[in-house]
Amino acid sequence: MAPDLAQIWDWLDQVPDPEIPVISVVDLGIVRDVAWDGDMLDVVVTPTYSGCPATTVIALDIETALRDRGLDRVRISTRIAPPWTTDWLSDKGRARLEDYGIAPPRPAGGPERCPRCRSTDLARVSQFGSTPCKAHWRCNTCLEPFDYFKCI
Repeated sequence: MAPDLAQIWDWLDQVPDPEIPVISVVDLGIVRDVAWDGDMLDVVVTPTYSGCPATTVIALDIETALRDRGLDRVRISTRIAPPWTTDWLSDKGRARLEDYGIAPPRPAGGPERCPRCRSTDLARVSQFGSTPCKAHWRCNTCLEPFDYFKCI
């Protein structure tokens, strides 16, 4: 008997993002849909941006996680429209980003506070951080650098 979709979503919530391993692909909001098509499981993924180099690794990690749980017929589809948005991040994912030291995105742009000491005295170092979806910031209180996950 095929597992129900709630179980599959739970399994996918255990697949970490390869670039930010403390957040799952579900909490990141890149798993857009999971559905049965007969005995084939369709998983739709929207990368954080169309040129994301981790897209292939994410699809392989998802497929491996599902095959390890006995699902042999899995189809991973990449859908770039509508484009991914930081609005798709879960609240749990935002909290995990901050706990990891990455300031979560904000609609107003720029981090609200330092993810380490919680100071609001911040300075942008560069619009480009460790990956294209992040910017590099520094806290003027603790002097620590950190990434800010840019709003998209």
